[in-house]
Amino acid sequence: MEQKNISTEKERNEIRSLFDSVYDAIEDSFKPEEKEKLSLYINIALENNLIPRDIFGFNPILFALETAQIAIKEIGLKRDAVIAILTFNSVINEFSTIENIQKNFGEGVFTIVKGLLRLHELYKRTPVVESENFRNLLISFAEDMRVILLMIADRVNMMRQLRDTNKEEERKRAAEEANYLYAPLAHKLGLYKLKSELEDLSLKYLEHDAYYMIKENLNATKKTRDAYISNFIAPIKEKLENAGLKFQIKGRTKSIHSIWQKMKKQQCGFSGIYDLFAIRIIIDSPEQQEKMQCWQAYSIITDMYQPNPKRLRDWLSVPKSNGYESLHITVLGPENRWVEVQIRTERMDEIAEHGLAAHWRYKGVKSESGIDEWLGNIRAALEHNDDLQLMDQFKLDLYEDEVYVFSPKGDLYKLVKGATVLDFAFHIHSGLGCKCVGAKINNRNVSIKEVLHSGDQVEIITQSNQKPNRDWLKIVKTSRAKSKIRLALKETQAKTGLYAKEMLERRFKNRKIDIDESVMSHLVKKMGFKEMSDFFKQIADEKLDLNEVVDKYLEVRDYYMNANPTQPARSAEEFNFDNPNEEKIKESDDILIIDKNLKGIEFSLAKCCHPIYGDDVFGFVTINGGIKIHRCDCPNSVELRRRFGYRIVKARWSGKGTSQYSTIMRIIGNDDIAIINNITSIISKEEKITLRSINIESHDGLFTGNLTILLQDTIKLDSLIKKIKTIKGIKQVCRL
Repeated sequence: MEQKNISTEKERNEIRSLFDSVYDAIEDSFKPEEKEKLSLYINIALENNLIPRDIFGFNPILFALETAQIAIKEIGLKRDAVIAILTFNSVINEFSTIENIQKNFGEGVFTIVKGLLRLHELYKRTPVVESENFRNLLISFAEDMRVILLMIADRVNMMRQLRDTNKEEERKRAAEEANYLYAPLAHKLGLYKLKSELEDLSLKYLEHDAYYMIKENLNATKKTRDAYISNFIAPIKEKLENAGLKFQIKGRTKSIHSIWQKMKKQQCGFSGIYDLFAIRIIIDSPEQQEKMQCWQAYSIITDMYQPNPKRLRDWLSVPKSNGYESLHITVLGPENRWVEVQIRTERMDEIAEHGLAAHWRYKGVKSESGIDEWLGNIRAALEHNDDLQLMDQFKLDLYEDEVYVFSPKGDLYKLVKGATVLDFAFHIHSGLGCKCVGAKINNRNVSIKEVLHSGDQVEIITQSNQKPNRDWLKIVKTSRAKSKIRLALKETQAKTGLYAKEMLERRFKNRKIDIDESVMSHLVKKMGFKEMSDFFKQIADEKLDLNEVVDKYLEVRDYYMNANPTQPARSAEEFNFDNPNEEKIKESDDILIIDKNLKGIEFSLAKCCHPIYGDDVFGFVTINGGIKIHRCDCPNSVELRRRFGYRIVKARWSGKGTSQYSTIMRIIGNDDIAIINNITSIISKEEKITLRSINIESHDGLFTGNLTILLQDTIKLDSLIKKIKTIKGIKQVCRL
């Protein structure tokens, strides 16, 4: 049975005292009558014992006031956020309504309480929170940034008090959430002190031995470390003063959590970590002299201590895109120890302390695109205590182009805004998508067209006889789903075509008729089909009678046999090669003779071997009636002649090679950019040769490049190959 909050007398006194303290801290943002209204909510809860203690046994009224105090003093929140956190439990426990709070305290408080309620519902689903997706969902769910700030304050308060509970499993879960979820959020929001505290306290409960080992070692080495810092900065201080600079020097010991991360990364003990601290020099400088004085300090320090040039970070000359300016150097100090020194001005330090410094995104951790400017605006609004109403302008729309949904097991998935049930099904698995007939969203039956929203729990419904169709391409939003649907349609079409072809061949065999593919091609065109696949689809769909098809085939065959008792030799001439971007070749001085007499046949150059003027070639009659021209040494030539000898026609070039033809050269050589430059230089100098594309891969010290070039004939090609072979470092040049 749930334990009720029967507040002790001590707790009642603490609550009243803390309430007065919270109110006094932000009294200027309250209306005169609001203190009485707010205290009424507190008194109702106290007198009627309506609010249960939480899982750790904390008094929720006292806990909410402590959280409000953190929000005020350590984050900078005021009226709306404080009222929201103090009235939230009254809505959860149903002795007040959100509409009542809206009426008494206004729209701002209403928005924050609504966000807190949404997050409360989200947590009831107990998803796995140790993911970037859940952080993003939390942000998009909250809508108002102050909701997130209150959640961070709440978690800081909890972590500070966890030492007083003996519930080990719950304490561990809270610590994991603080580490994986709230510390990164505090990091993004520039709350660096709270971020470090959350990380250290999480480590305390998750890695108890490691935490106390590091803490004890830091305490044991504090005197030695402080003495080293004093010895290190003493001569620097003297030199900077002699140079007339106004400054302050700070020695900063790194957090226990960051030291533990270093120990794990470097796989060493505490004694193996040498950079336990950093020195920060903050110069009081007029803005117009900032860079000069920072570099002056740099010069003084590096004259005294040997710098490591590989670890110089110059964000003075080119500030980071987030506005961070500073000089970071690492120098060899006394006892041959490397020491990090950060040089900046007071203005730069102020910017850095408000969330824009790169060292707070330690070791190059990148934030998401667009977040820096947004956070900068938030911090600026928080800075101006007389203008906190600006906060209402900052809605959390960072992830407005994304939605986050749950599977029935609580797994979290990210999709684009506007994604449908069908998108989600294909996101999980192609097989699931192809069989999808609908879904249950939050236990409500919906169609495959239903658009998803953040926080939806989606259960896909399937049927074994379901198949994708082209209309599905209009339903889905994601490119992933579209590509999978197209692939499924192609596979279905291929299976359908193969099945129909086998049926037709079986019918021909039953009637003891041999199939001539050229006659079949004429039949298909005569029946009005542009593609053979469309013809077979009609058969598969039983829209064409097989016996009628065979009868029409015989009619076409007999007609052509009677009209052409002897097959004449075929020829083709006067086709145009002027545009190398077009596959079709129509009229040109380049004449391709296919036997002697036949003119006007449409033909194209095969892409498998890219024949050019001067190659030995042959023609292959396609199903559509056109002719593909192949090189005699085409890799497909042997198979084509063996299987379709009756569709092979003789071919040769006629005229002069005045048009440009596409061909591919493969080049292998040493992996050196200079060699590539030499190759492209040779090609560019060659008359009537154009480099169309180049694709290069490097591995094991060699590069392999496929170059698509346009040229007139094999003579030009052979000449180009010889010239490229003369380049130093080239191993092989061949034509594909």
